Amino acid sequence: MGEKVVAGAFDLSDRQRYRDKLHKCLRGLERLLEEKRFDRPKNLMGLEIELNLAGADGMPRMLNGQVLERIASRDFQTELAMFNLEVNIAPHRLGGRVFDRLAEELRTSLAYAHRKAGEVDAGIVMIGILPTLERDDLVSSNLSDVDRYTLLNDQIVAARGEDFTLDIEGVEHLVCTARSITPEAACTSVQLHLQVTPGRFADVWNAAQAASAAQIAVGANSPFLFGRELWRESRPPLFQQSTDTRPPELQAQGVRPRTWFGERWISSAYDLFEENLRYFPALLPICDDEEPLDVLDAGGVPALSELVLHNGTVYRWNRPVYDVADGVPHLRVENRVLPAGPTVIDVVANAAFYYGLVRALAEESRPLWTRLPFETAAANFDAACRYGIDARFTWPRRGRYGGLAEVDAVSLVRDELLPLAEAGLDAWGVEPADRDLYLGVIEERCRRRVNGASWQVATFHRALEAGLPRAAALAATTRRYAELMRDGEPVHLWPVGLPEPVPTGSVRRGG
Repeated sequence: MGEKVVAGAFDLSDRQRYRDKLHKCLRGLERLLEEKRFDRPKNLMGLEIELNLAGADGMPRMLNGQVLERIASRDFQTELAMFNLEVNIAPHRLGGRVFDRLAEELRTSLAYAHRKAGEVDAGIVMIGILPTLERDDLVSSNLSDVDRYTLLNDQIVAARGEDFTLDIEGVEHLVCTARSITPEAACTSVQLHLQVTPGRFADVWNAAQAASAAQIAVGANSPFLFGRELWRESRPPLFQQSTDTRPPELQAQGVRPRTWFGERWISSAYDLFEENLRYFPALLPICDDEEPLDVLDAGGVPALSELVLHNGTVYRWNRPVYDVADGVPHLRVENRVLPAGPTVIDVVANAAFYYGLVRALAEESRPLWTRLPFETAAANFDAACRYGIDARFTWPRRGRYGGLAEVDAVSLVRDELLPLAEAGLDAWGVEPADRDLYLGVIEERCRRRVNGASWQVATFHRALEAGLPRAAALAATTRRYAELMRDGEPVHLWPVGLPEPVPTGSVRRGG
């Protein structure tokens, strides 16, 4: 999101100039679409994972600068706070043994990063929200030392004009305030990219929106924040509230939040970019020298920098992306729904489920979104975040009578969505061995009703029952999670609870 952003103040003329440039960019995008200038189908997917740094005690470590210096790879970058990193995997063509290759690359990259983090007594933890984070960890002094984060924080705080209120009522109730956007850094996500042609964009985005609830149900991994047990996937409410530029009065008026699910099915990628301009004031009104319409008139391809930057400050769960590679523009759907973790095989299984399901849903002769009201899709997403693997959804009935019915998420995924994902992966040309291995992980989570969130909660409660105080139980759960994450078995096979302590004075045999 704007690598070259430089901190500084903006005046009124900057905002007006930026708005003018945004509208020129939007017109440029419209012309590119009309002139069919976009890249041909390439079946390309990409993956980014946000990571946490924690010590052997399970507590966060504010050391991303030192760790990145040691990793010394462009695949790893800073994220919002000093306990965050992000790893980017190069684009892959969907097909063949793509998911096995992806898993191998991730294992290699994460093992290397973990070794390097170990040099400063830290380690990599791939989890939706680190359970040991405390309010004092999420303050502006712990923002990464990068201008664009400081500037983004300053602009969001100024737009809001008062402290942020976090109010999340789940199993327990969390209410607190924050003076910066740093609590957003608690949310560590997986972002799945899919390059699509303009003609297919709307169907793929609509399919991704409809699939989001099922993704969360099987993949939830963020049940704790600041010592409280909240939603099974607490990232969405936390992300929305910690970036909310709207004081309560604007919320009451129905002004849209910058983090949102959306409000309608679309018919073109243009719809989303146009909405972003219409609904959301600029946070970073930084203009470059390019005149996009002049570039188009000269037969060139504009970078549309202002549009890209503005788009990066509207946090849709499925976000449209405009980019230029090798002088050719392309569009991507960026799926931002999933939490990080628990293991590499779980992350890759989540990806296989998504790419297969989206392909199948996008190609149905009678699209799901013609039968599922958008408000119902949004309610399903909310239910999945609250209840995870135990969620219940409202979903179109199969068969000629149609209508909507309530169904539990596990039954829907196992009986209807996994067969669709299988057909979708076949359509991508993914080899059956890859398809069966990774979709089999999703099937087993459904069969056992286990995901990362359910394991964390069950293990935490076992620790409490064993007499550990709450903070110690969360730290012990985090340490055990990190240990099992590195062992690499998928989460549905993880034993619940903490390992039996070795009695004082006893000698362990075998090593």
